[in-house]
Amino acid sequence: MTYSNNVALNHRFEQLKGEIDDYEAIKSQIMTGVEDYEKIKYQKKKILQYLNATEKDYQDYHWQMNNRFTSSKGLAELISLPEQEVDHVNEIAEKYRFAISPYYLSVIEPGNPECPIKKQSIPSCIELNELGELDPMNEKGHAIHDIITRRYPDRLIIKITNVCGMFCRFCQRRRLIGENDTVVPRSKIERAIHYVRENKEIRDVLITGGDAFMASDEMLSWMLGELRAIPHVEIIRLGSRTPVTLPQRITKNLANILKRFHPIFVNTHFNHPREITPEAKQACEILADAGIPLGNQMVLLNGVNNNKFVVRKLNQQLLTCRVKPYYIFHPKTVKGTSHFWVKIEEGLEIVESLRGRTSGMAIPTYIINGPKGLGKTPIMPNYLLCLGKEKATFRNWQGEYFEVINSELE
Repeated sequence: MTYSNNVALNHRFEQLKGEIDDYEAIKSQIMTGVEDYEKIKYQKKKILQYLNATEKDYQDYHWQMNNRFTSSKGLAELISLPEQEVDHVNEIAEKYRFAISPYYLSVIEPGNPECPIKKQSIPSCIELNELGELDPMNEKGHAIHDIITRRYPDRLIIKITNVCGMFCRFCQRRRLIGENDTVVPRSKIERAIHYVRENKEIRDVLITGGDAFMASDEMLSWMLGELRAIPHVEIIRLGSRTPVTLPQRITKNLANILKRFHPIFVNTHFNHPREITPEAKQACEILADAGIPLGNQMVLLNGVNNNKFVVRKLNQQLLTCRVKPYYIFHPKTVKGTSHFWVKIEEGLEIVESLRGRTSGMAIPTYIINGPKGLGKTPIMPNYLLCLGKEKATFRNWQGEYFEVINSELE
């Protein structure tokens, strides 16, 4: 290699290093739950004392569900919730149900009004505004037999429960949460499975809720067995946020049930690096060790993750948990969630900031759901600038322009 070539290469390498200097300077300030685990452990200890519980209790997801916080009681003491906000919790919970597992409560940083975990889980007075719709995706208009939603030719959703370990404040199905936890009766699920059996074009079934993993092991085993016995069902997917909000639910027994019915896919829902705790990481690893591909469906939320460095760290750390960043969802215009809404430009800026500055594995697809059930529509920065008969013009991730030939060999 000549001296001039060597100098040019060194200059290029220095340029590349400079592309991520801004991220390298700030990433240690965007702490995962693993990195900030001492604080989370301290909160866990406080919660166990408050509930007069043991470590064995804490590791039992049934105990976690039975001891969810469903009112303001204890929040001032445990997470330093201001008195004014304490009053709001009960007022809002009358309209939009509130529940949070002791585990997920421990991840909240006490006294921090900007804590991304608090914003996702503790009711805010802003929820009482009337902007938006309760069913902006018109799921009711695409429903079959109550629990099936079908918008696409070869796949459908079966909603088997309204139960969650934590009710997200931005939930798109808050209208279905109701006052009580309900698992759909087996008779209704049998009707849904019969519909799948009778419609041979259905090759992909998504089981969701609520949270799919809030059904019992026995129910899931039976349902998966029924679906797997249908010859034209190629893949079964389950949607669950339990690895994030209730990782105790992900047991070896559950993983062993799931792997009996491969190909099984699980999509989960991390929104912020702080949600990646040792418990959440272990939950993902149990599923991955069972041969289950994991994807993440992040929702872009104002004040939680509408920051390019937050998303970059989240996605890179998810890969270390063997979770592939799959979608970034633009927030839906659900009533009472307008404080989470962001502009499309913010999402595009975040996606563009990932390209070239992290591996393609860490770059999800940015999705906007068409209103009234028009379906998932991907959007991305415009890299194709001109498409002609003989050549196409592009720009790369650094803003450099180039052309490629666009013609067939004669």
